[in-house]
Amino acid sequence: MAVAEKNVLFMARTTRYHDFVRSLNASLGVEVYLATPDSPSVSHDFDLMVLDADGIRNERIEQLAQWLDKRGSIPMLLIVEEESLPALHMPAYARADFICPTASLNELVARAQRLLGDEESYAVDDVLRIDNLVINLATYQVYLDDEPVDLTLMEYSLLAFLATHPNRAYSREVLLHRVWGFEYCGGTRTVDVHIRRIRSKVGPLIAAHITTVRGVGYLFKE
Repeated sequence: MAVAEKNVLFMARTTRYHDFVRSLNASLGVEVYLATPDSPSVSHDFDLMVLDADGIRNERIEQLAQWLDKRGSIPMLLIVEEESLPALHMPAYARADFICPTASLNELVARAQRLLGDEESYAVDDVLRIDNLVINLATYQVYLDDEPVDLTLMEYSLLAFLATHPNRAYSREVLLHRVWGFEYCGGTRTVDVHIRRIRSKVGPLIAAHITTVRGVGYLFKE
C-alpha cells in the first residue's frame, strides 16, 4: 500500500545506492530527494531520512539525529555495510532503524513503511522494562534512568537477546551463533568482552541480572 504524499531525504556521498533508495518512489509513492551528510539543507520538507552510513562517523550520525529531532522527530534509516555493524551506534535522538545494502527491495520497503507510519507509539511488547532500564526493541535504543545508554549494535543485540530469553543459561558458542550469526570467525572470548562492556554501561543494578554460569555461559535473571 502506498504512503501518500510523503517525502524521503536520501543522504549519501556516492551514487552507489541511488537506485536502491529511489525504488521507494515506485514502491511507496514517495518523492526521494538527494543531499549529502556534510550539506543536509534541503528546500523540501521530508518525513524520513535515509543515510548511507559508509565513512560517516558515529558522532556525525548522532549530530544528524539531533538535527532530525529538532525538525519534529523525523525518523532515520541507516544503510550499513554488514562488516560495519559491530561498530555501529544507533542514534539516541531519533526513531531509527538500519538495513544492509544486501537486503531485498521488500525489506527496504517494509522498514521504510514502518518508519513512515503515522503511529506515535510502539506496541507494549516492543518495550522491555527491567528495574531502571528500558529496552526499545523497535528502535534498538536502551535507556537507563531515562538517559540513553551508548551501546554498540552488537552490545545491544547481546543484551536484548539475553533479556528477552530470561532465566535460561546460554553457552558462549550458542550466543555467538544467535547474536553474531553463522559467519562470525572470532572466538568465544568475544562474548566475555561484550558482557563486560555491557555490565559497565548499564550500572550495578542491571549488571546483577547478567549472571555468569560457571562451565556454561551466561543467564539473564528476571
